[in-house]
Amino acid sequence: MTAHNLLIRPQKTPLRGVISVPGDKSISHRAVLFAALAEGTSLIRNWLPAGDTLATLEVMRALGVQIEVDARAPQAWDLQIVGRGLHGLQSPTASLDCRNAGTCMRLLAGILAGQRFPAALDGSAQLRKRPMRRIIAPLAAMGAQITAVDGRAPLHITPATLHGMRYEMAVASAQVKSALLLAGLYAAGQTAVYQPGPARDHTERMLAAMGVAVQVNGDWIELPPAPEGGWRLKPLDLTVPGDISSAAFPLVAAAIVPHSEITITNVGANATRTGILDVLRAMGAQIEAHNERVTGGETAVDLTIQFNDLRGAEVRGATVVRAIDEFPILAVAATQAAGLTRVRDAAELRVKEVDRISVLAGELRKLGADVAEQPDGFIITGPQHLHGGAVDSHDDHRLGMSLAVAGLVSQGPTLVHAARCVHDSFPGFVETMQQLGAEITWVD
Repeated sequence: MTAHNLLIRPQKTPLRGVISVPGDKSISHRAVLFAALAEGTSLIRNWLPAGDTLATLEVMRALGVQIEVDARAPQAWDLQIVGRGLHGLQSPTASLDCRNAGTCMRLLAGILAGQRFPAALDGSAQLRKRPMRRIIAPLAAMGAQITAVDGRAPLHITPATLHGMRYEMAVASAQVKSALLLAGLYAAGQTAVYQPGPARDHTERMLAAMGVAVQVNGDWIELPPAPEGGWRLKPLDLTVPGDISSAAFPLVAAAIVPHSEITITNVGANATRTGILDVLRAMGAQIEAHNERVTGGETAVDLTIQFNDLRGAEVRGATVVRAIDEFPILAVAATQAAGLTRVRDAAELRVKEVDRISVLAGELRKLGADVAEQPDGFIITGPQHLHGGAVDSHDDHRLGMSLAVAGLVSQGPTLVHAARCVHDSFPGFVETMQQLGAEITWVD
């Protein structure tokens, strides 16, 4: 029987070594979706074979896309994807199962809005709770025909004629922006999206690499009217950089376990994603980025971090968007930092896989942490002495890994229940941490 729980013992030795982390999840999702729309065969290396991205891969296969897999390592696959062009997808024979993957559902809705066949998008009970009005409303304004249940999945999409528009997002969202740009590939006229602050720009970078003339004019992302004959996407040749959201866990572990020093190779350093590095440096972490290179329009670096005494920091505004997935592990760092750490403007955390603010605070309290929950964030004053104990991931991969790292600096053993979800974004998390000497094991 496969073990489902994680046992973490207090870390008595420094974490040391050189590791890599799995490919970036956001880029891996997009690589499969976009390559399916290309004309020609795309080569995707170091692709992340995690729960969420595998959902995207299987959904595209259900739409008739031929995908060959070279599973060269458990954490890194190479893919050959035979693109079908913008209008070559096949009508699915059943509802498309996005499992837990909100990125898959939201971006795919933009693609399916422009198809000539109906389709239904569904997923897990957890995904059915996540808000979809943020994409349904603007897509409908472009002419898309989408029905939902109280603004949530399942989504039923029927063929429609799309027209471009100018849309101002109230809150910067890479998924909303991406869904509209993808629908814009099928729309008549220009599609332009205003983002009131930074948001991930992987979609713009990837479309540009495929020959689509996406333009950035200030805070507007603009897709011009299609050329005569429509958009024709070139195939991709891409090596996916390591996911900085996954790198955050060993980075914080090394920052709080005394005398540690680790290096993580080939980490994505897209400026829209590096808020975690800015916050850790503001807290006093010693992080060096070196060996910078560019792959498929995305910057990658090697990161070396040494243990250092941390101090509290205030995190708000634009930095929040650039570190939105890293706040569970940043909360763990805050428990070990001297002084007050305050996170504001992070209400988006309440509509992730779970209400991450509420659940994070509750689980950290079980370990002895003092967390003051706020409507849009939290306050933690440290350093705090964690005593260990039994906690639960709530089937949230980032929460599960964060609790495991907290266990390393607790005074007693920590048991994380229902921890298999870590594979949603970081297959091999336990083995990678063990390479550094971490006292983490799977148990029944």
